[in-house]
Amino acid sequence: MLTWPAPQIPQLPGRGGPVRVRDTSSGRLVVAAPGQDAGLYVCGITPYDATHMGHAATYVHFDVLVRAWKDAGHRVRYASNVTDVDDPLLERAAATGVDWRDLAQEQTALYAQDMAALGVVPPDVYVGAVESVPTVVAAVEHLLAVGAAYRVPTPDALDDGLGDVYADLSVDPDFGAVAGLDAAAMISLARERGGDPDRVGKRSPLDPLLWRRERVGEPAWDGASLGRGRPGWHIECAVIARDGLGLPFDVQGGGSDLVFPHHEMSTSHARLLDAGHGAATHVHTGMVAYEGAKMSKSLGNLVLVSALRAQGVDPMAIRLAILAHRYRDDWEWTQDGQAQAEQRLATWRAALSGNGGRDAAPVIATVREALADDLDTPRALAVVDDWADRTLAAAAQGGDPTWAPGAPGLVARTVDALLGVRL
Repeated sequence: MLTWPAPQIPQLPGRGGPVRVRDTSSGRLVVAAPGQDAGLYVCGITPYDATHMGHAATYVHFDVLVRAWKDAGHRVRYASNVTDVDDPLLERAAATGVDWRDLAQEQTALYAQDMAALGVVPPDVYVGAVESVPTVVAAVEHLLAVGAAYRVPTPDALDDGLGDVYADLSVDPDFGAVAGLDAAAMISLARERGGDPDRVGKRSPLDPLLWRRERVGEPAWDGASLGRGRPGWHIECAVIARDGLGLPFDVQGGGSDLVFPHHEMSTSHARLLDAGHGAATHVHTGMVAYEGAKMSKSLGNLVLVSALRAQGVDPMAIRLAILAHRYRDDWEWTQDGQAQAEQRLATWRAALSGNGGRDAAPVIATVREALADDLDTPRALAVVDDWADRTLAAAAQGGDPTWAPGAPGLVARTVDALLGVRL
């Protein structure tokens, strides 16, 4: 699958420090990448209703992590996916009378356009679920062979009695470590978020689907010994992360609604595929609300990046509106927040348009400190705000003792390189 064009990241003097993030499982701040190499997997979109602000917030915030890692001198490898075949996509295609392949292609292209406009660095590894079918088949066959999966009879499938394949979570002693939930909470969330805890024939209500046999009217692919069908959601991400990054890798990321079941399940699959290895750290972004409710496809209360762009909103203002909130906090998209971001962008550009400005060295140092401290983007923005306000005030008075002719250029490069805001 093709990504979007990569933005040019300016080089800055010096290096940033180690980046610490809050690990979802432990609740502790940990160094996100303790070694020279830094590996990140962020779960991608299911391509319909792209790209809403919840999507954008997730990918912009993890883009800041990638930029901070690069600034600290890490060799970064970033992987992501597109779930371009799944029940919600098929349901939307059927409801709108569009071929599911056309819908997936159109929405994936729109997502790429939005990411390019927002200045998001594209993944190094970018794989669709359809592309991953052969490797998923091999992975599921392996799990069956080692007793970590089993078949469930499927009377409604177009098969020869092989059945659907489910993971046997009882063979994973560490299952549950990602989210730390009790059984009742897990069953409730599984039912709410695409699981099938009431499926007859499963050994445990929480056992997740690995391979779905072909049904009438559904797309299917050659599954070798599994029979024709398509991948389950969680195994898709586990395999793409394993093949793209190797196991273990540093950070698995996504929205907080993915903690369970998706990241719990995909991490379990990764452990069973590779001798107990998965992501070292799990990092999750908060939920974005609109008009008092969590932004969601089911409610239809979506703010789309493409719609804002069509209205003439500068993508850098959209990015600033996102970065005004800490990545792990829940927040709400409002017209006031958008207006504040547009004003902030105008102020920064005004301060950078002169022949000089206040010394920029403290700006680059403090922005680096803020990002190293659990990606504290609101603090980073405040640092640039202060520089811009002081520079504009000093310019009105003809400068001050800290005036530096090259300061605007260094601040512009800092904001571009670390925050992804092109000025």
